[in-house]
Amino acid sequence: QVQLVESGGGLVQPGGSLRLSCAASGSVFSRYAMGWYRQAPGKQRELVAHISSGGITEYVDSVKGRFTISRDNAKNTVYLQMNSLKLEDTGVYKCNAKGPPNIFSTPNYWGQGTQATVSS
Repeated sequence: QVQLVESGGGLVQPGGSLRLSCAASGSVFSRYAMGWYRQAPGKQRELVAHISSGGITEYVDSVKGRFTISRDNAKNTVYLQMNSLKLEDTGVYKCNAKGPPNIFSTPNYWGQGTQATVSS
């Protein structure tokens, strides 16, 4: 079982920055692929950034060049650095962990989310 706790959300003006953190419990964090999802009011949840267990990163087109996902396996933490924030970046950001599959299932865990609001 893995527990995920996000932090770092808040209110920021357009053009500002936020750094989100997701701290994971457990001793097998390094084996998990980690993702940051965003859900804006009235919209479907979307994957914003992803980092594999090997450190390969991927981003949705709308955040490329502005957001950076990284992980510190020694601290069991994944980060999302968000720069040049836009109004449309507003939403609840949730951390996701997907573990290597076993014979029964693919472990999949979610955090409770942290609110990021971009407003002037």
